[in-house]
Amino acid sequence: MAAGFTSVVCMPNTNPPIESETDVEYIHRKGRKTRKTHVYTMGAITKQREGTELAEMGFMAEAGAVGFTDDGNGVQDPAVMLRALKYAAMFDVVIAQHCQDSGFASNGVMNAGYYSTILGLPGIDKLAEESMLWRDIQLIRKTHVRYHAQHISTAGSVELIRAAKKDSLPITCEVTPHHLLLTEDCCAEYDTNYKVNPPLRTSKDIEALKEAIAEGLVDALATDHGPHLQSEKELEFLTAPFGIASLECALGLYVKALIEPGILDWPGLVELMTAKPAKIIGVDKGTLGKGRQGDVTIIDPAAQYKVDVDKFRSKSRNCPYHGWTLKARVEKTIVGGEIRFSADGT
Repeated sequence: MAAGFTSVVCMPNTNPPIESETDVEYIHRKGRKTRKTHVYTMGAITKQREGTELAEMGFMAEAGAVGFTDDGNGVQDPAVMLRALKYAAMFDVVIAQHCQDSGFASNGVMNAGYYSTILGLPGIDKLAEESMLWRDIQLIRKTHVRYHAQHISTAGSVELIRAAKKDSLPITCEVTPHHLLLTEDCCAEYDTNYKVNPPLRTSKDIEALKEAIAEGLVDALATDHGPHLQSEKELEFLTAPFGIASLECALGLYVKALIEPGILDWPGLVELMTAKPAKIIGVDKGTLGKGRQGDVTIIDPAAQYKVDVDKFRSKSRNCPYHGWTLKARVEKTIVGGEIRFSADGT
């Protein structure tokens, strides 16, 4: 709420994962009970997100799952992925993929390149993302099922999506704040707050992502919110979990990355955070009009604030933006016609 989000989509990379109709119903019930935001759910593609046996996709779709993903794990077996796409077509839901070939990624913890070499850390080659994305595009050509590439991070991925969209394939994609603002050299001090998957890439990749946004190739601005306990992130870089907690400052980060340099205007930014993501998951939200739900975020675009992780409402503090000065403060969040958050406390 404090971040201005009136709807969120829960990913199934939990323990235990979201892989049954009971799991989906439980999350929706808890969301309704808390009455803070609209809560949607994606179910796991495979049981335990292990990439072997399909989860109960039909039952989860009937329970209200808006899509399926093994978020955090790429589905390695192309035959399993093909079956998942065919099942998704039966229920008209989207398949979202964390594109990462484990053969290329192996035990990597940051982008493979100069910095991983001098830091002595195993790297994740860009081919890990690009090879799986290429493979899945071939499966989409065969099935023409709606497919969403999560958190793309490389210039090569941009080229693949550009070609797929030119061929009118039903593919969408998203980017994250950290892949637009941070580069691999941030890992130079072994600060695990910069450990994220897919990893931070190069300035060349950032420029390609920004060009893709300006061109209209990117369909959503996501957060890839990955909260973790401080004790987990205090482990050494090799063993600490992947993830950045950025939900509460996501709007300001996107303003810094896209509005301030003139890549997007405010209507364009808002559309990529509202109407277009809603279209991807097939819900009628993200626009205002007669008969629509009263979901509104009031923003002061000129207001400046400093990111202070100690004031986060989230339980997690694994955020590398502590101390950054950002613009665009959320003043009020209105969900279903009711004020659920107000910056002044009213």
